Amino acid sequence: MKILYISTAFPMEGTSTIYTDLAEALVSHGHEVTVVTKEERRNQTATSMNTERGCRVLRIRTGNMYDVGFIEKGASIITMAWLMTGAMRRNLKGLKVDLILFEAPPVTMERVAAYAKKRFGARAFLMMKDIFPQNAVDIGIMKKGGLVFRYFRHREASLYRTADMIGCMSEGNVRYLREVSGVEQGKLCVFPNTKKIRHAEVNRQEIRRKYGLPLDRTVFIFGGNMGKPQGLDFMARAIISAEHVGQAFFVLVGRGTERKRVQERLKGQKNCMVLENLPRDEYDRLVSSCDVGLISLDHRFTVPNYPSRVLSYMECSMPVLGATDRSTDFKDLLVKDAKCGIWCDSEDVGAFVEAVRKLAASPEMRTEMGQNGRSYLEEHFSVDVSVKLLEDMYGRGAGTA
Repeated sequence: MKILYISTAFPMEGTSTIYTDLAEALVSHGHEVTVVTKEERRNQTATSMNTERGCRVLRIRTGNMYDVGFIEKGASIITMAWLMTGAMRRNLKGLKVDLILFEAPPVTMERVAAYAKKRFGARAFLMMKDIFPQNAVDIGIMKKGGLVFRYFRHREASLYRTADMIGCMSEGNVRYLREVSGVEQGKLCVFPNTKKIRHAEVNRQEIRRKYGLPLDRTVFIFGGNMGKPQGLDFMARAIISAEHVGQAFFVLVGRGTERKRVQERLKGQKNCMVLENLPRDEYDRLVSSCDVGLISLDHRFTVPNYPSRVLSYMECSMPVLGATDRSTDFKDLLVKDAKCGIWCDSEDVGAFVEAVRKLAASPEMRTEMGQNGRSYLEEHFSVDVSVKLLEDMYGRGAGTA
């Protein structure tokens, strides 16, 4: 197939994400991939076209979206579609397309996908990664019924109409879009987060020494975005409450609007540290040197979020301690499907501390859960699963055009 892949998160070669993994896997299966992605103006002076990872990559200069205020981020999201469609019109003349892949958030990507559908006459497959704007309402970022909410709700409805098929991260996501958002069942399927599975060996003690982590304690790591959705107030309270669990140590690494606040909250704590965001390869090495992966989501969510960061933990054969809202079916992955971790309500500090105590005290439990997670990842969350789903869905084998 000739695939146009519209993405807001496609880093340069040298680092990887679930999005770059999918593009590379499609290429390795014989498909021709053109990527259209945004590049924040702080990183790029002009729009450019390059060959990366076996794909043609059009990098379009847009506004800044990360580590900025809500107003600047909102303005960047709104103007991004206009900038991207203009750049596509100028730079993709003569391109033939069989399938358009695109993702949400942001919901404004609907305009880019709709333009691409009209221009190239191709079907569009939406990879649904977040249910917005309801998730923003849940955690108090946006007022339901307000002008901003109504604007984004209109864009969300257009998003679902534009997509010919919507791939959801879990069955819970499918149910929500069908029962709450009113999307017809025929448009919906499960299209889980997947990744290229790597087998790198690391010197755990060397890496721990590099970052100042204790060599003789069970290290719990929280990595990735540190924003309001992650419920870091709870995480900070829980870490403070777990200071009497002598075997446990916590490290938080990433970027986001809440990082500085949680760092200040944990200042002076002897059982934790907060690190700046790391390049992907360095982050993966750090994860590999730790013992337990942490997932945290705000307890107020009514939408079933399904965090992709769990894939890195499973890849490293690490057990997972998930503290989330009750709406998500992510807890089923941990305790029923993969049997790779422990779940607690992200309002229940006591349950979190008890889970920390159990995991820190039992290397056998950590090993069994970690092996379960790795096995489940290999069977269900390998990026080749995503490629096969797309090939089966559109009835075209590798190498056809």
